Amino acid sequence: MNREEKHEVVSALQVKMQEFGNFYITDTSSLSVEKVNSIRRKCFESGIEMQVAKNTLIRKAIEGLEGDASEIFAALKGQSALLFSTTGNAPAKLIKALRKGSDKPVLKAAYIDSSIYVGDNHLDSLVSLKSREELIGDIIGLLQSPAKNVISALKSGGSTIAGLVKTLQEREG
Repeated sequence: MNREEKHEVVSALQVKMQEFGNFYITDTSSLSVEKVNSIRRKCFESGIEMQVAKNTLIRKAIEGLEGDASEIFAALKGQSALLFSTTGNAPAKLIKALRKGSDKPVLKAAYIDSSIYVGDNHLDSLVSLKSREELIGDIIGLLQSPAKNVISALKSGGSTIAGLVKTLQEREG
C-alpha cells in the first residue's frame, strides 16, 4: 500500500467516524472466514457497518477526531475490526449476541459520542446504554404522565360533582 492509498483509507475512516459518531474496535482474530462473513451479514442486518483496517491507519484516523481519544491507542494491538453505527448500543448488543456461541469478537474499545470505553469489561454497560430515540421517548413519557394525571383527576372530579348535584336534586324532589 503506497502513501496515497494509506491517506485515502485514513480519510475514509475519519469521515465514517465523524458521520456515524459511534464506533467499536473489536478483535476477530482466529475466526474462520465463514464466521467473519456471518458477522458481516449480521452487522448489515442490524444497520452496522464493519470494516477491517490496519492499526496504524486506525490510529491516524482517531488522531483526527476532535478531543483527546488517545486512550484508545492502547487497544490497537493485533487484528482490529471497526464497527460503525449511528446507535451507540447497537454494536454492543450484536457483540453480546454473537458471544453466546463463541468467545469472539472481543471488544477492544468503543467511542460513543466522545466518550471512550477501553476493554471487554465495559460490554455489559454499553449494552444497557439507551439510544437517543429511547431517551427522547422516556422524556416524553415522563412529561406526559403529570398531564395525564391532571386530566384524569379533572374528569373524575367532574363526574363526582355532577353526581352530587344530581343526588341533591333528587333529595329535594
